[in-house]
Amino acid sequence: MGWIITIILGGLAGWIAEKIMNANHGLLTNIILGIVGAAVLNFILGTLLGLYASDSWLAYLIVAIIGACGLIFTWRAIKGRT
Repeated sequence: MGWIITIILGGLAGWIAEKIMNANHGLLTNIILGIVGAAVLNFILGTLLGLYASDSWLAYLIVAIIGACGLIFTWRAIKGRT
């Protein structure tokens, strides 16, 4: 996927994850959460389960939303312990 589409879908996924997880982040954080969440979850799905999200934008968006929610959850769990 191209960089511009990746940034747009990452921002959208981060924003949706922000709303689902009832968090309050800025635009840059949403983009980063969406892109990193998609990368992490694609890596996990590919290596552990042998699954691959297709190259369609909808599959990427869904994986990015789930990944971003996972990152928000993980951050809250780590932050809550300290």
